[in-house]
Amino acid sequence: MEFLKKWRRKRVLKKSSIPFDDWQATIKRIPVLVGLSDDEAENLRELATLFLHETSLEPVGEFELTMEMMLTLAAQAVLPIMYLGPDWYAEWSSVVLYPGEFITRQEWLGEDGVVHSRREILSGEAWDHGPVVLSWTDVTASGQCAGYNIVIHEMAHKLDLLGGRINGLPPLHEEMRVTSWAMVMSFAYEDFSQRVKSGKRVRLDPYAVEAPEEFFAVMSEHFFETPLLLKQEYPEVYRQLAQFYRQDPAVRLRWRT
Repeated sequence: MEFLKKWRRKRVLKKSSIPFDDWQATIKRIPVLVGLSDDEAENLRELATLFLHETSLEPVGEFELTMEMMLTLAAQAVLPIMYLGPDWYAEWSSVVLYPGEFITRQEWLGEDGVVHSRREILSGEAWDHGPVVLSWTDVTASGQCAGYNIVIHEMAHKLDLLGGRINGLPPLHEEMRVTSWAMVMSFAYEDFSQRVKSGKRVRLDPYAVEAPEEFFAVMSEHFFETPLLLKQEYPEVYRQLAQFYRQDPAVRLRWRT
């Protein structure tokens, strides 16, 4: 099966690769991709090609996607796995796209035996064993090196879920240590939570304090969007993420200093 999968992917890349000129235009259009080496840009093009081939993009209602829109989404979606590979997204195969924010309804059984429910307005969501759901308005606001990237945020949740449950601890590489990750992330999470709760001015997105899994997803956004800021605020968090994603965007985006 592994041999067959590799053969199919090789065939897709040979016959259906994203045209070079279209890919170059995509990279130039999205600031977070500026600074990629030629090899990185080509690697990302292959991953984006496979992503579009293996992932069903499902616009809701009459919302329609152009090729430029699909490339914008795919380029940012595969950035976190540039050095991990496509199999890290093998557990899911669809992205549902709304034109703007969408409403979800959640139900749960309380300790009193009563079913509770609530409605939430969301810009993105990653379902366990299901699709990624995104607001296109928020996709277009992503990738600007401003610290916000809904695509990377939800992809980080999907990587987190590979560990069995969403808790801010994705499957780590052999050379990494769970104890080191847990110590670094827990300290930073508690420190940042205290800063936010005390009303101090913070430069990172305060949504990170919602839960450890949100901290991982938000820090992943900053890792790719504003790496120099994250490195300045929490250098050990940056170091752990660099080991996990096997990238150093602070070097790639040093032009922003």
